[in-house]
Amino acid sequence: MVLTGTLVNTGLIVIGTLLGLLFHKIPERTKETVVQAIGLAVVVLGVQMGLKSENFLIVIGSLVLGGAIGEWLRIDEKLNRVGEWLELKIGRGHPSNIAEGFVTATLIFVIGAMGVLGALDGGLRQDHDVLYTKGLIDGFTALVLSSTLGIGVIFSAIPVLVYQGAIALSAVAITQFVPDAILQQFIVEMTATGGVMILAIGLNLAGITKIRVANLLPGIVMVGLIVTGLELLGFN
Repeated sequence: MVLTGTLVNTGLIVIGTLLGLLFHKIPERTKETVVQAIGLAVVVLGVQMGLKSENFLIVIGSLVLGGAIGEWLRIDEKLNRVGEWLELKIGRGHPSNIAEGFVTATLIFVIGAMGVLGALDGGLRQDHDVLYTKGLIDGFTALVLSSTLGIGVIFSAIPVLVYQGAIALSAVAITQFVPDAILQQFIVEMTATGGVMILAIGLNLAGITKIRVANLLPGIVMVGLIVTGLELLGFN
């Protein structure tokens, strides 16, 4: 089944969140330290991903153009509104950081090459190993995040399902219309661009910065446009 990997990934996020909620009675100092530790680990992951770039000018251009578009569209503000709406609907009896949990977890789970590669594998070859691996990582991350940020983390499963499911279902069309050389370079530079965003998320979690990471998301689309443009112009 094309969507098996995506469904497993989504299910593990839900399970991880529910398990994390069992450990919500943790002292505030411990929660603060745990979140900061997660942030530092995410920073290291972002650096590792960012260093995979073969042409960092593509990463810079994508982030600059994507950030400008994201600010114009106010993506971060709208994503937080969704979180705040969820908070109003189910916030009674739960901690008041549902919006933060939803936004933070969504950005961590959606950004990155594993989701794209895994969804493509699932759609083309019905090979779900990559998404199974991502699901285990996401499930553990959801467990830790939900123990500190609360039930808002569980709602991040919805954008993961939609995002990865859409890629899996359209995988055949993508490979038919996109040359392999462009697709491979896109994956490399998307990984690096996503790594910079992951780095920003880690810095936010550690309490060092307050970067509006969601407004950088159009940078992923810009990677595709820039890579395609360079290929067509013969610069690759």
